Amino acid sequence: MADFDLFVIGGGSGGVACARRAGAYGAKVGLCEPSRVGGTCVIRGCIPKKLMRYGATFADHFEAAPAYGWRIGSPEHDWRALIDARNAEILRLNGVYIRMLDDAGVTVLDGRGRIVGPNAVEVNGEIHTAERILVAVGARPSLPSLPGLELAITSDDALEHMEDKPDHLVVVGGGYIGIELATICHALGVRTTLVIRRTEPLRGFDRDVRAAATEAMKQRGLDIRSSTTVDRLERAGGRLVLHTTAGPIPADAVLYATGRDPIPNTGNLGLDEQGVRTNATGAICVDPTYRSNLPSIYAVGDCSDHAGAGLDSGSFDLTPVAIAEGRVIAETLFNANPHVVNYDTIPTAVFGIPEIGMVGLTEERARDLGRDVVTFKTSFRPLLHTLTGAPVKVMMKLVVDRASDRVLGCHMVGEEAGEIVQGLAIALTAGATKAQFDETVGLHPSAAEEFVTMYQAKA
Repeated sequence: MADFDLFVIGGGSGGVACARRAGAYGAKVGLCEPSRVGGTCVIRGCIPKKLMRYGATFADHFEAAPAYGWRIGSPEHDWRALIDARNAEILRLNGVYIRMLDDAGVTVLDGRGRIVGPNAVEVNGEIHTAERILVAVGARPSLPSLPGLELAITSDDALEHMEDKPDHLVVVGGGYIGIELATICHALGVRTTLVIRRTEPLRGFDRDVRAAATEAMKQRGLDIRSSTTVDRLERAGGRLVLHTTAGPIPADAVLYATGRDPIPNTGNLGLDEQGVRTNATGAICVDPTYRSNLPSIYAVGDCSDHAGAGLDSGSFDLTPVAIAEGRVIAETLFNANPHVVNYDTIPTAVFGIPEIGMVGLTEERARDLGRDVVTFKTSFRPLLHTLTGAPVKVMMKLVVDRASDRVLGCHMVGEEAGEIVQGLAIALTAGATKAQFDETVGLHPSAAEEFVTMYQAKA
């Protein structure tokens, strides 16, 4: 008889979600993690980033306050106080995760697991047998092969170890992470330069979103060097110098965020020895039930490749997706409740300044798929800034299938975009049409009501 019904390798979001739910259904579950339980999201990703964003947005509130009668003097930001508070919260959350696993009856082992058989995992020299094994080890940021790149830091370093405030930060990369960290640090008073290879950041987002976000960042004073590539990085005169096609850029710190292009943390897991099929990056190839070519071994999250399941590999490297996948496995195996994750209406947000939210298809993607679409777009000054006079704009867009009237995509640039788009994701999952959006009474006065009042199609 096996030691466990399920053994999870990796204590990140996907692994913890699966382990907790399986344990709640009475399964005997083991989980191993060599670092802090919580994974990238909790320790060096979503949570610390969002906490820093909250801190950064106070700058705008202080600037707007006089228009509303507040006299608050000249506020100063204490970088170290924010970092200490953030770190304390991460430590607390790490403890919460450990307690949740304990409450679910999960046995947690401190160490890295290695698969030594279809039903066996070795941790710290001890072998544990299991009916099924889940690999949920996540991925790590990658750096290109350029001279001097060992001097750069990654998002992991910035969100876990950057304790001191740099005078000048250069961020290379125009994806989620690059935009978020560049705009957050800029708002916190760090002189920040964003270097991107293309004319606009956020490749893969709707073109109207990209244009609106770029304009907003420039209005806020962020130094964006577009159409610029990096040749090398070196240390000179006590500072770093980033050599680019647009000339050298001196800096105190260089953060490379050229898209996580994640490298799965599957090295030395014993996958090759056991014949587990992986792709070129090391991600485990899985079927629609997240099972590998070995029936007893499963994988979720950033270390899995969904191509064999008919999905674009790497398109869903998001924390909530890993959680949903982990829960599906637990429901299927231990609660006789098989179902699938709906990948068509996964909402996502860029928690930069401004905030960006989207769900469904971009206009470009819809047309590439052969859909005849009509779009609706609005741009307006939010009510908050009617008194401040600041040149702040909110942009919203709907992508609608002309034949069926079904709403295929919702996009927003502006404050609370993530919160608003989460609600719209429910509507898209339910198959809402533009007519049903139009029939919905808006909540006034709110920015969100604009999503149900757009009536003129974009030419």
